[in-house]
Amino acid sequence: MTYDLIPALIPTLRPLLAAEASAEALGSGTDPGDLEQAVWLRLLERVESEGPPADPALWLRGAVQAEARRTRRTSRREAAYAAEPADAAERGPEQRALTADRDRALHAAVRRLPGRCPRLMAALLSPEDLTYREIAGELGMSQGSLGPERSRCLGCLRRMLAAEVAAPTPRGMER
Repeated sequence: MTYDLIPALIPTLRPLLAAEASAEALGSGTDPGDLEQAVWLRLLERVESEGPPADPALWLRGAVQAEARRTRRTSRREAAYAAEPADAAERGPEQRALTADRDRALHAAVRRLPGRCPRLMAALLSPEDLTYREIAGELGMSQGSLGPERSRCLGCLRRMLAAEVAAPTPRGMER
């Protein structure tokens, strides 16, 4: 390995690399610092496998151009996320599983409600986002009675879920 040559190459190649990377970065739409870093890495890999280039300046220009071409090709194939995956916590598999489980429990509880509450609550929870007029027409009831009926159904659902979710005390007895 001829790593001892690298300290001598760096000071001579740094200004040339900075200039070449700045020029190529404009055309490739990448950051000049990213290009510089990639070329330094390629130089290390080259020195390890083949030894230092015979004409370092010529090799450097070719390496910068090759990295810029690779960056352009890659950017054409890549699609940007609408949001960072780490920021989109709701999109993670764990969150999707928890959300699906919560939705199943809610819909199961809605089906156990008395009277016409299951139909009313199913219409309110519908992904179609129905208006009160559409819900009233679908259920055959007046639009004015939807609010009070919804309130009674939600109260019943709240009491039902509170009884099911009650946390046990440390001795295993429910509160």
